[in-house]
Amino acid sequence: MSDLPRKAVTRTAKLATLPLGFAGRATWGLGKRIGGKSAEIVTRELQQRTADQLFKVLGELKGGAMKFGQALSVFESALPEEIAGPYRAALTKLQEAAPPMPTRTVHAVLAERLGEEWRDLFLEFEDKPSAAASIGQVHRAVWHDGREVAVKVQYPGAGEALLSDLTQLSRFARLLGPLIPGMDIKPLITELRDRVSEELDYALEAEAQRAHAAEFADDPDVVVPDVVHQGEQVLVTEWMEGVPLAEVISGGTPEQRDRAGQLLARFLFSGPARTGLLHADPHPGNFRLLPPAAGAGEEPAAGVEVGAGGDEGGEGAFRLGVLDFGTVDRLPGGLPDIIGEALRTALEGDAQSVYDRLCEEGFVKGSIDLDPDAVLEYLLPIIEPTAVEEFTFTRSWMREQATRIADPRSPAHQLGKQLNLPPSYLLIHRVTLSTIGVLCQLNATVGLREELTSWLPGFLPEPEPEPEDTGAGGGAAIEADA
Repeated sequence: MSDLPRKAVTRTAKLATLPLGFAGRATWGLGKRIGGKSAEIVTRELQQRTADQLFKVLGELKGGAMKFGQALSVFESALPEEIAGPYRAALTKLQEAAPPMPTRTVHAVLAERLGEEWRDLFLEFEDKPSAAASIGQVHRAVWHDGREVAVKVQYPGAGEALLSDLTQLSRFARLLGPLIPGMDIKPLITELRDRVSEELDYALEAEAQRAHAAEFADDPDVVVPDVVHQGEQVLVTEWMEGVPLAEVISGGTPEQRDRAGQLLARFLFSGPARTGLLHADPHPGNFRLLPPAAGAGEEPAAGVEVGAGGDEGGEGAFRLGVLDFGTVDRLPGGLPDIIGEALRTALEGDAQSVYDRLCEEGFVKGSIDLDPDAVLEYLLPIIEPTAVEEFTFTRSWMREQATRIADPRSPAHQLGKQLNLPPSYLLIHRVTLSTIGVLCQLNATVGLREELTSWLPGFLPEPEPEPEDTGAGGGAAIEADA
């Protein structure tokens, strides 16, 4: 069994330490201010202590609390480095693999879900997991028809633990306000709970992965392994070799970094347009750099050697392999038109149009009144990568944006605290920020405008209607005579 503490009483007791800790730090902060420390320094010290305790508790629980902690990671970039450090360290711990299930537990789950003769389905099965996460682990195997497969096995009791944690966390939502000023936390937790419920359902994950595998089957740039078999708590998919994106981040060539970054952006924007689904877990561990596809009559291409150079694009270029469709956002019409429209009008400098759209969608609450020009000024540096044909994403650029927004003395910080994140945009926001973070880790030069133009609804202005053809000498002659 995994180390998920599944008893509700135990998990609730751990979560109950959060509000007590917050209250204690508030008293401590008041004493500091009375003692003469500036409000700004006290606030940062409070945030640091809050981060330490919050993620310590969430990390111990894993399950739903861990998922909530991972969701909070999208806000990490809005913090100054001295505060982001503790957040980042704690989040890294949260994202590390959970201790594996004992082999006997894995076998018991397989026997229960695939039948007592489950071994007959495989020619080979590796008992040692190749990967482990918050709600399950993956084993490498060979299916009975000879295909190499990945077998995802859900931890027994993971579902109950996940949903119990998120129910408890929703009760403490107001106490998390100091971490994310201006955000309406409770509906975000409700939305997160709904998405996590879907992640537990391997039938939904299989459906999403099949849709992507079918759509990208002949794509020259993106590879999605197909689903081989799906059962409750067990999912079998084709195994995919390739270099993990994390290795490209740590040791890839400039060509590999740029190519990986371009394809990551292409998949982010094209996926919803082509499948009606947004892959909502853009963690480097869910992507692989694959060799070019073999042409007709050719031998399969050799593996990718990180750091050995590579094609910059076009025919024969590296491809992006995509894994894990457990968390997706269902967007039947693709990404919302308002995103492209707001982005386009912001680049055009139309502050009022941008502001009106943000108000319509709930990014600005009805009780808040902001200056449209100030909102545009707040947004323009963030959307800089979309204003040029190519943009080089760097950690320093990300830090610059984070510092500008997080500095309590800056107008951007004061304005940002008054903006809201509508629950329906939770996953879109998470994916966008996480993808930008990965692009900055890659230090990739990416043509983002190319992808927006091809795939983002509303980014291109509506074409002007062509004048009706009135026939030779028809309407024009009558008008002239008049």
